[in-house]
Amino acid sequence: MPAISTSFNRYLLILLLQLLMIGTARSQFPVLSDTQLEWLGDRIFQNECNSRFECLTSWNQAEDFPSLGIGHFIWYRAGQYEVFSETFPALLEHYHDTGLRLPDWIEALPNADSPWQSRQQFYAEINSAEMQSLRQFLADTTSVQVDFIVAKLLDSVPSILSEVNDSQHQAITSTLYHIGQSHPPYGIYALIDYLHFKGTGVDKNERYGGQAWGLLQVLQQMQGATVTLESFVASAAIVLERRVANAPLERDEQRWLPGWKNRLLTYLPPAVEQ
Repeated sequence: MPAISTSFNRYLLILLLQLLMIGTARSQFPVLSDTQLEWLGDRIFQNECNSRFECLTSWNQAEDFPSLGIGHFIWYRAGQYEVFSETFPALLEHYHDTGLRLPDWIEALPNADSPWQSRQQFYAEINSAEMQSLRQFLADTTSVQVDFIVAKLLDSVPSILSEVNDSQHQAITSTLYHIGQSHPPYGIYALIDYLHFKGTGVDKNERYGGQAWGLLQVLQQMQGATVTLESFVASAAIVLERRVANAPLERDEQRWLPGWKNRLLTYLPPAVEQ
């Protein structure tokens, strides 16, 4: 019988540990009811699109990619490289996994790459039959997009915690789960939305000046503070201010910072809103 390599055994061990951490995350985070999931989707749609139907297919100025759906999922064209993580192809795969058929023109694409080569082309086709069918499909399947966003948090916990050194691991883990359990459903909404909004903080490509701005960095910024939703919001604001300070000047990210901070305030339940 062939010997099993040490590297393969290590891979299986890492996979098992990741599955265990995902299972732990599921047990530590509150289970959201259908009503709470609908509320979560409405919040994210409001944050990303001001709840406007036409915003389901958008291409922001100063960006080189379209943003689609209630979560403004990013879609890159073939061969495109950007600092931000692409998310729309994974959402398309999630639709397939749930058994939903995509609009025919998307099903017919030869690959999962965006068909638009520029913002100008995108808006020249904004009222085409294909674009209208995509907007309607996205509007009709918001619950699937919410499921995808929630699952992303659970799937991301192992990668976030694996980046924490031993001296901080217990504190960061405790902070993560404490926030998730705070003022249901606001705490879990804060984690889900910030992760969706600014990423895990693990991707080495998502950096300005060598510094990231994801959920991991917010949790690290909180260390030493009392663990509350207020301190989560305050720490997230510091992390976003640092991102803007490090951003390339041509991106002019300062213009977005007030809106980002207002978004953070939606994480606070009415009794503690500042």
